[in-house]
Amino acid sequence: MLEYLLNQPANKICADCGSPDPKWVALPFGTFICIKCSGTHRSLGVHISKVISVNLDEWTDDEVNCLAESGGNSVVNSRYEAFLPENKKLKQDCSTEERNDFIRKKYQFQQFVCDPQFSCPLPLNRKHAPPDKNHQQHNSSKYGFGHTFRNSWRKKDSDSKSLKKMSDVGMIEFVGLVKVNIVKGTDLAVRDVMSSDPYVLIHLGHQSMKTKVIKNTLNPIWNERLMLSIPDPIPPLKLQVFDKDTFSSDDRMGEAEVDIRPLIAATKEHENSTITESTELYRWSASEDSNGVLAKDSVISVASGKVKQEITLRLQNVERGEVEIEIECVPLSQ
Repeated sequence: MLEYLLNQPANKICADCGSPDPKWVALPFGTFICIKCSGTHRSLGVHISKVISVNLDEWTDDEVNCLAESGGNSVVNSRYEAFLPENKKLKQDCSTEERNDFIRKKYQFQQFVCDPQFSCPLPLNRKHAPPDKNHQQHNSSKYGFGHTFRNSWRKKDSDSKSLKKMSDVGMIEFVGLVKVNIVKGTDLAVRDVMSSDPYVLIHLGHQSMKTKVIKNTLNPIWNERLMLSIPDPIPPLKLQVFDKDTFSSDDRMGEAEVDIRPLIAATKEHENSTITESTELYRWSASEDSNGVLAKDSVISVASGKVKQEITLRLQNVERGEVEIEIECVPLSQ
């Protein structure tokens, strides 16, 4: 299925701007898109457009079926650009504002679906949208794309939302992606009777994603990978830990911030690296951390073309607790 769809001429260019060799798919629409357009799709929120990587993510059977039933770029554009005015098609070298405006009109508001002379009371049927991952975990097996990428990490579809008005988000330019692996927590604070039900919430600019809740433990192991777009200018990655409560607001269990700019710089510097063995590039000493955020030395290393940073964070504004994370940046060229 993957081989067939990727070999279709219309799928070899971005469905929105025409850039060659798109490596991302927007569901439930089923379009192959470039990384620049994927940033705008992400800003729409997963309730409108859910972005999945062809190379980085492992697919479920529902996602494969959704893509197969869409028919690819040619079929989707014949619907969503049916009444696109002449010379209004997005170009590769368009501005960020033009890209965001076009994609919102095309997918969120569906302005090109109907003849503008007539009203379009209902949006296109999206019945093929893949169901929530919480439901999929019980009834969905991985095949198709999953077999192709079985060695890839599987992206958890955690709650993700834009925390800013769409008109403001439309002014943001994205320079890449950051993958954050929330590994584990250690000796977290007690917020229930004897324990806690912790989860982690991460923020990058006006994007937010969270992990699953681990019940009744002060030493949770999440090992959960989340992905966010990197806006320009580059803000710090913010991490918060909460205790999940059923009948009251969730309790805070500490927070921390990470400056991801050194990792981004290292990623650009070693983007085409041929180093296969893990090689240390930079090290930050915990003993020299004036803010007291590093619980252990933090290391940026490169191996097989991937630059990663391992960090153990000492949570702030709380009596105790550490969280171990691993972060990796994906530049626009990938």
